[in-house]
Amino acid sequence: MAAFENEDEVYRFLGGVFRIGMENPDLVAKLTPSGVVLRVTYTDPDAVITVDMPNAELFTGAGQGPTPNVELFMSADTGNRFWLGKVVLPVALAKGQVRAKGPVAKLLTVLPLAKGLFGPYRQSLEEAGRADLLDA
Repeated sequence: MAAFENEDEVYRFLGGVFRIGMENPDLVAKLTPSGVVLRVTYTDPDAVITVDMPNAELFTGAGQGPTPNVELFMSADTGNRFWLGKVVLPVALAKGQVRAKGPVAKLLTVLPLAKGLFGPYRQSLEEAGRADLLDA
């Protein structure tokens, strides 16, 4: 059984962590020069999030936002576990839990910055009373 009930929950929580990041001026200053436009396509439930790092913009929904130069494909459960610090992206890529398209090396250069969002993500789940997602 999937941890998220529907697409809206994916946008609320997994999209929310990207929103938190886009509201942090220090993080935005580090992400902008990366040139990464990341699209994450989730399954179970289906949802699409596009993060335009150069312009500090977030888009939700299929067909929304600019054309990505890096794409990741994973279950929403894997996305949740990533933001909880339980999934190491390079390992997940090697195991096939996450598929990638485009210059993944570009994404891996900004990946360490994601760790600063693990705490805020966990806090958003706690505030929403989502122990089920915290225990994933």
